[in-house]
Amino acid sequence: MADYRIESDTIGEVKIPSTALWGAQTERSRNNFPTGEKMPLEIIKALLQIKKAAATANKELKNIDGAKADLIVEAIDTLLALDDEDLRKDFPLVVYQTGSGTQTNMNVNEVVAHQAAKLNAEIEILPNDDVNKGQSSNDIFPTAMNITAAKAVSSLEESTQHLIDELKVKQEKYWKTVKIGRTHLQDATPLTFGQEVSGWVSALEHDLDYLQTLGKTLSELAMGGTAVGTGLNAAPGFAGIIADKMGEVYGLHFTADTNKFYGLAHHSGLNVVHGAIKTLAADLMKIANDVRFLASGPRAGYGELNIPANEPGSSIMPGKVNPTQAEAITMAAVRVMGNDVVVDLASSQGNFEMNVYKPVLISAFLESAELLAGTMRGFADKMIHGLTVNSERMEELVDRSLMTVTALSPHIGYHESATIAQEALKEGTLLKEAALKSGLLTEEEYDKWVVPINMTNIDQK
Repeated sequence: MADYRIESDTIGEVKIPSTALWGAQTERSRNNFPTGEKMPLEIIKALLQIKKAAATANKELKNIDGAKADLIVEAIDTLLALDDEDLRKDFPLVVYQTGSGTQTNMNVNEVVAHQAAKLNAEIEILPNDDVNKGQSSNDIFPTAMNITAAKAVSSLEESTQHLIDELKVKQEKYWKTVKIGRTHLQDATPLTFGQEVSGWVSALEHDLDYLQTLGKTLSELAMGGTAVGTGLNAAPGFAGIIADKMGEVYGLHFTADTNKFYGLAHHSGLNVVHGAIKTLAADLMKIANDVRFLASGPRAGYGELNIPANEPGSSIMPGKVNPTQAEAITMAAVRVMGNDVVVDLASSQGNFEMNVYKPVLISAFLESAELLAGTMRGFADKMIHGLTVNSERMEELVDRSLMTVTALSPHIGYHESATIAQEALKEGTLLKEAALKSGLLTEEEYDKWVVPINMTNIDQK
């Protein structure tokens, strides 16, 4: 057997690997655009699901022969049953292709048609006339974009909630564990570690709310707009049936009752939701940095937290433990921030009736969601879960701090309190010693007024 076969398209003949399920249009793209990562399989699977729903809708609306529709559905089911490695073999195209995603849509059409021929050669299934019936790349690809983005955001929300839950355990456990506060990287008044963690929890709860609120815009599908938004060649009711079926498949709400001109030409929803993902990344960066700095040491740093030893930290220094989960999640955050520039610029591009930066936009979006969802779970399970406090170190730093002098200010005044703190720093003594030396208060008064736990207002929880 020859290692290739000949197929023709509107341009001419094309040599195609003999075992490949794709056709001429895929082969042209494979050769014309060989660079970059492959189109995400989530997009491929969404396109397959959409085409399965389209075949069913066309059959229901008597817009296609029933036997053809059934064979298309059967062919797609056999493809969706494959594991990712086997499925990838027939979807070789990359992200950096035509900006509409047309070549990936054609790839899916051709593979489904060839798979159908393998199942039943007596019924001819044509890629563009049958598999793509009532569709255009211009509406089906953005439909797949929103569906995969919505699913990815749902997983991201689950990971965010999981991290919140783990942090709340620490918040409750260490609610009354006093430590020194820090502002401007300098000593400040005391708080408890539980209070500090509650700030992290609240930030993530806000982020989760942003995702849930803004994520609703991803439910709007461009399906039914076809080439330029007018719906040419799509049967009435076609898009609504597909939206309902996508809701059943993905367990999310979708609607086709949308402005199709917007759906093809703009990706504002993806842009604004990725902005919320970037906001989450920024908060995760701050939280992870706080954790790793507070755990720095164990003897030459802050040393307030003890982190789990998940793997050896050095190839030369025995016994070293590094905050690797914090490093992973902060690197992911950096990537998300870069991706936000990609999404923002891509969303602004394309002319007139269609945005033509679709593949790179959804690739960046899905990468961001996947990176944060995965690294958040690792951070929650392999760092926060096993995190403990070094209470002796915390107590030591509170005792040595000069900013507990703030508790004296209401009693002896700001100026006198500052003088005491400056004297203690100059002489290298404890605050109490400098306070008593000032003669402005007695030891009994100092012990009554300077009580770190009282300074945290912990009872006002």
